[in-house]
Amino acid sequence: MLLSALFFTAMNITVKYLSGFSAAQLVFFRSLGSLFFTVPLLIKNRISPLGNQRKWLVLRGVAGVTSMGLFFWSVQYLAIGTAVSLRYLAPIFASIFALLFLKEKIKILQFFFFGIAFSGVLLIKGFDHQLQTTGLVLVVGSAISSGFVYVLINKIGKHDHPVVIVNYFMMIAVFVGGIFSIFFWQKNPNISELLMLLSLGISGYFGQLFMTKAFQSQATNKVVSLKYVEVLFTLLGGVLLLGDNYTLISLVGMVLVITGLVLNITYKTSSS
Repeated sequence: MLLSALFFTAMNITVKYLSGFSAAQLVFFRSLGSLFFTVPLLIKNRISPLGNQRKWLVLRGVAGVTSMGLFFWSVQYLAIGTAVSLRYLAPIFASIFALLFLKEKIKILQFFFFGIAFSGVLLIKGFDHQLQTTGLVLVVGSAISSGFVYVLINKIGKHDHPVVIVNYFMMIAVFVGGIFSIFFWQKNPNISELLMLLSLGISGYFGQLFMTKAFQSQATNKVVSLKYVEVLFTLLGGVLLLGDNYTLISLVGMVLVITGLVLNITYKTSSS
């Protein structure tokens, strides 16, 4: 899980560094980089890329590219640490969608934990004057879309291979990102920038790979909270490498967001 956090941090910092490119360009190159891994894996293991539940796979891909695009767009307005911490509101929206569409129950204590997380958002928005409303709306939209992705993956279940699910996501993201890039092409990359753009897919792929391996271990309840170390790593990377500045109020708000989410996950894993 720590390796996963490091790779996702590398992707986050690179996205912020490349914020001169449009969100569509970032989506296109990030997805193209991941296809270098997913397509050969499908071919090597003789797995049909079409999948079984195509309607849900396409819907998952659309929701995923929406979340990714909104997140990359929000980074143009927010410090990268703030954007990452607020995007982690996704599990809350996932619980709400699961309640509405999968009839899963939310326990009373979970609402208290969700309240802690949202109080952090209100604290950041209410007292951090560096936070732009546009960026907040975009990143919360990303979290909502990401929460919907969780529910769709749950719906797909084990009926399709995980690589097929990811490959659908990347194929749709390449298509959507490519189409939108035609209309929102902000900058032509030089060689070093092109390599950095493609590296987004590499770091994103390995971040996902190591996270999956962590969840497949026999100690999920012990490692799941470590997922949020990504926020700490990204905060430090933003300060040291990008010169980001954070107010004390915004840091307290981020701590509340992550605390509420970690408490919710710990409670769910201990009571399941």
